[in-house]
Amino acid sequence: MSVPWNGQGLPPTAAGRLASAERSGTWTSALSTGEFAAVRSVGFEPVGQVMGSAVFRIGRSGRFWGYHDCQFPGAARYRYSFGSTSGAPVALSGNGAPSQQLVGVFDQARRTALGRMTAECRALGGDGVVAAELTMAPFTGQVNCLEFKVIGTAVRARGTERAVQPFTSHLDGEGFAKLLGSGWVPVELLVGMSIGVRHDDYRTTSQTYSWSNVEVTGWTDLVSEVRSDARRQLRAQSAGRGGDGIIMADSRLRVWAESCIQSGNSEQEDHVAEATMVGTTVARFRLRKPPPRTLSVMPLGDRGARLRKRLAAVESSPYGDRMEYRRLVEEISELNE
Repeated sequence: MSVPWNGQGLPPTAAGRLASAERSGTWTSALSTGEFAAVRSVGFEPVGQVMGSAVFRIGRSGRFWGYHDCQFPGAARYRYSFGSTSGAPVALSGNGAPSQQLVGVFDQARRTALGRMTAECRALGGDGVVAAELTMAPFTGQVNCLEFKVIGTAVRARGTERAVQPFTSHLDGEGFAKLLGSGWVPVELLVGMSIGVRHDDYRTTSQTYSWSNVEVTGWTDLVSEVRSDARRQLRAQSAGRGGDGIIMADSRLRVWAESCIQSGNSEQEDHVAEATMVGTTVARFRLRKPPPRTLSVMPLGDRGARLRKRLAAVESSPYGDRMEYRRLVEEISELNE
């Protein structure tokens, strides 16, 4: 009999799986032998494989996902405005375009999955998750639903002090060890996303049907602005979590055409670009400056005997250095005082 779940805390299945692992005293991990050894070399132990998932229904508006709209008021006539020099703008989610709603839903879904994975890590007594892999895939049998899943290995630092908030990172075991060895720590796995929509105006259409090799400037603007916006979203998230930098894990771009809903007919088209960037924000260790090292010098053997031997060598040499001779005499005199 299934246990009702109100969506808070761990799903009953996950709670049961963790309880079973605790009773057995064994842990599971997707780390390779080399990764396992690397994690242990920096003072961490794996405590179990953890996962978080969430299935979200993504709303539609007719045939359009996420209310894709170029927001170009002249879309119905612009394609045929011969000689016009002004290009159609890019409706960007980061600037408040209708696609901002879709980006917000995707962000909420990913955060939900990551939060559940972190909760599993905390339940196992872990201090963070390494080798976390985030995926998004259609839910079987439901074309308007997507499953967001993240899975990784929870690790715990040796000692009695526990982390207030477990970290999450895409870095594998060896990458995690190298990061710590260089004075940095992972903070959180982040996803920056942007969606841009641009109407195929007259210039774009003429460039695509040109007999010569030309740049399609409108589409260049589209993909450039979408990628830049995704980077901005990623940097903003990193700064909000106290990160000093971002180690990139993945960068993807999807581009496709949609019938323009502004034009009122199926002849006009918009192009939609979706950029997704995944990375781990990292922070530098905040440690006090170590005290300067001192170098102890200890004399070996009879220094006076060595100086007199060198002095005799300078006196007997026809190429003896007078300055060296005087320096040796002075050092021997100081020893005799």
